[in-house]
Formats: sequence, structure tokens, C-alpha cells
Amino acid sequence: MPPILDSALLTGWTRAATQALERHRAEIDRINVFPVPDGDTGTNLLLTMRAATEAVLRVLRDNADGPARGVAVVAGALARGALVGARGNSGVILSQVLRGVADAVAAVVGPTPAGAVLADALGRAHRLATAAVTRPREGTVLSVLGAAARAAAAAGSDRLDDVACAAAEAAAGAVQATTGQLPELARAGVVDAGGLGLYLVLDALAGLVSGRTGTARLPATGAPARQPARGRDVLVAEREGGSPGYDYEVMYLLESPADDRVDERMGALRGELDALGDCVSVVGDGDGLWNVHVHCSDVGAAIEAGLAVGRPHRITVIRFADQARDALAAGAGETGRFVRDRAVLMVVAGAELAELARSAGAAVLERPRDREVEACDLVAALAGTRARHVVLLPGDGELTAVAEQAAAVARRDGQEVLVVPTASVLQGLAALAVHDPQRRAGDDVVAMAEAAAGTRTGGLVVAESEALTWVGPCEPGDVLGISDGEVVVIAPDLAVGGLWLAHRMLTAGGELVTVLLGEGADDALADGLAADLRRTHPEVDVVVHRGGQTGFAIVLGVE
Repeated sequence: MPPILDSALLTGWTRAATQALERHRAEIDRINVFPVPDGDTGTNLLLTMRAATEAVLRVLRDNADGPARGVAVVAGALARGALVGARGNSGVILSQVLRGVADAVAAVVGPTPAGAVLADALGRAHRLATAAVTRPREGTVLSVLGAAARAAAAAGSDRLDDVACAAAEAAAGAVQATTGQLPELARAGVVDAGGLGLYLVLDALAGLVSGRTGTARLPATGAPARQPARGRDVLVAEREGGSPGYDYEVMYLLESPADDRVDERMGALRGELDALGDCVSVVGDGDGLWNVHVHCSDVGAAIEAGLAVGRPHRITVIRFADQARDALAAGAGETGRFVRDRAVLMVVAGAELAELARSAGAAVLERPRDREVEACDLVAALAGTRARHVVLLPGDGELTAVAEQAAAVARRDGQEVLVVPTASVLQGLAALAVHDPQRRAGDDVVAMAEAAAGTRTGGLVVAESEALTWVGPCEPGDVLGISDGEVVVIAPDLAVGGLWLAHRMLTAGGELVTVLLGEGADDALADGLAADLRRTHPEVDVVVHRGGQTGFAIVLGVE
């Protein structure tokens, strides 16, 4: 019986493609020359595919029965997961390949041969990916995708295995041809990294539907067959659009209403980003979520352009000079992934806390407002630190298990990650305060863990209804002081509640009180609390920050 395009096949394809990218990630990173020689195309493709896989598994897990397991729903989850988790320009293109699959599956009406659906999917993917790039060039992943789409359309068969194998074989030939299509590739003696990654994804499908087992058949001039150029010869590659003058890669997700003017707004955004830099891509899912990518020097202007048409979030900025310096120091190979030895990654909620953590020296993952942090988010953020050794501070006791899952994935990819359990952002800041990159890694982690464990936290919330607490009944409008998950203080207002809660927390001793002001809280509230504490506890230092948190009007930490 010929293979069919169903949810089981899509799930198997994502798994096989992820495994292929895992096997060949280092090779793809090593030949990454165009558009920027930053040595991360294989990593970006792998992280994007993992995000897509996580989204599919989440749909299957949450809907064990019924129509939610259907091929259209699974394909849609695959495309959206890739869009949300896309890393780098190559990840954006891969997300459009998977969106082409989702759109083709959704367009099926009545019995349709699986081979015809795949051919339609690749054609859609090529059109979407080409439209996403402002200045497409021959010899890139787009050339490989175009060859695969044309071969699928010309296969002359309705069988899925025939069409998939034709597309993969055409992709292999197109990958081999890229060396002669781009001068940057010819100088380095390599094929296009993104094109090779796409071939692996298509070959994974061909192997699955044809019953072929074993590793991918790499094109003859792929990464394993040649040694790439080293040193300055690698770094002369032109940026897309021909300018070597841009310093940063900027990516973010953008929410913008899917109304009648959305195409106009996104066209204007592309134009504005194109004026700021190059390698511009703006792609969406049709439901109001867009992934934006640009190489530029003015990071603020790139983000402001997004603010003019929607709400940017999940903002990522990478400095090319860091990647280029590592390429010069380490040459090609596995170490090209890392530009520094040590880093600390903190998970925080809100821009003000994120800025506070960054100012203290941490890399930051901002928690999404509309969903929980997932392992794929943390895996991407860990890779984004480009550090060989990373200490991960989850900042929430419920997030520790997810952090450990992400750490296990990162370790499998060669990055050393240790999770220091932190139940609050203040415990994370306390750990970060004693971080010393010059200290032996094991000793440093112990010191950070001890600092986190030695920080007691509490917070103030305003009661919304009557309730019975451990310290008595409360009425709506009462201020509740919470410590260790229990109400320990009921006060008439925030000023009194803050002082009472601090007094209670200091009964066990303490040298430093840190105050985080919540969103909308008056600065005078913290100033008054700090003055009261300095008067009643002169032995204690008091530090006030604006945290911007939404759950608590004030958060207190005692070290």
C-alpha cells in the first residue's frame, strides 16, 4: 500500500528531520559562509525544527482523542511552532517550508493523491519563502527549494514516495550547484549551508516514505567532502544586499491584527527595515503572528519599526563581531558555536526585570505573557548565549523541571548547562551577584546556589474577595503579605503592609533587603518603606528597583 500523508507521517517526518539535523549540525555550522559567516546555520535549523516538533507533540499530548489529531491540525501546529521558534534567516525559511505543507493540507477538498499534495506544498513553500526575502539570490536555500518544488511538480506520479524522492534528489543536485552560483561559496570551497540543511529535511521525508534506512546521502560537494577556508578568507563573505557594514542580527515575534490592512502594514515594515539594513524577512501565519528578521546597526530603530505596526516580543539581538572573533580564534569546527566560556541565563517576567538582570550581567529570556515557558524556549535561549558553560536560573520553582529538560537537550548538543533552582527573580539576582567567571566553574555554581538559598522572598497583593487565611479573615481591599506561599500579614494599605512584612522576614536575621516595585506602584511607596526600614533596622542595607511585575505590588527579598 502506498504511503499516505497523515498525522503519523508528519510526526515521523519531524522526528527524522530533527535527527538528521542533529547528526549534521556541526558540519552545516562549519560551512556557514553566506550571507554572514557566523557559524550557526546548522544550530538555527535544528532549533527551529525542534520548536516545530515540540508544537506537534504538544498538540498530540493535549488532544489524545478526536479530530485535533487530524493531519490538518498537526500540520498547522508544525508550521506555527516553526514560526514561533524560528532562529536566524535559515530558520525563517524553514518555517515557510512547513507553512507550505500546512497550507496545502488545509486546501485539500475531497480525495487527493498524497503526491499531488506534497508537490503543491513545495510549490507554496517556494513562493512563500521567496516573498519573505527582500533581495533573494541564486545559490542559496531558495535555489534548492525551487529545484525541489519543480522536480516534485514534474514527477508525473501521484505516489507520495515518488514525489518525495524526486524532490530530495533535485535538492541534492541544487545543493551541489550552489558552490558555482555564489562567489562567497566558491572562495571557501563549500556548498550553501542553508541549502544543505533543507536537503537533509527533504531527504528525511524521502527516506521515511520509501522505506530507506540509514543516514542521509549528502551531496558530493557537501560539508564532509571539503575543508572550508579559514581565517580572513571566511570573513570576506558579503552580507545579503552586498553591504559588510551591519553589526547586529535582530529577530522578534510581532503581533499585528489580521485585518484588511495587514499586508499594507507588513509591506511598509519590510520597506522600513530594508532601509535600515539587509537580509530582511517578515513572515506570518495568517492569524496575526509574524516573525521579523533583519541585519542592521540600529537595533532600536528595527524594534521601533515593529512597534509602529504591532507588538514585538521575544526580541533577540546577536552581535556579528562576537561570532566573527570566535571564527578567527577557533577556525572551523565544533568550537565555532561558542564565543565565550561562561554565561548566566535568567528567566524573568517583564521588560523592567529583564533590563535589571541584563545590567547585572545575565543573558535573559523574557517569559511570554500568553503562555508558559517551554523547554524549546529555553533550549533556544541557551544556544543564543553562545557560551560553552551556562548556569540557568529559572526564577520560578514550577519552572525547574522544564529547565532541567532543556539543560539535558543542550548537554546532548555539547553545551555544559547547570540549573540552579531559584523560586523567584530575587533569588536569581542574589545568585547572579556572587557569580565570578574567574572562579572554578563548580565552586561558582555552589556559591550561586548558596546565595539563592539564603534569600527569603515575600510579596504584597491586594485581596479581591473575602477569605480565611492563616492569620485571620480578610476583606476585599486588604493588603496581604505572603511569604513561603502563605499569608503571614494582613494590613490596611501597601505602606503598612510592606513594613510589617519586612519586619517579619527580618526576625530570622538579614543584611540586605531588596525591594521590587510592581507595575503601576508609586515610587514614593518604596521610598517610604526604605526610610522606615533604615530607621527601624539600621544594620540592614536597603536597595530599591522598579521591577514592573504584575502579580505583586511589592516584592521583598532578604539576604
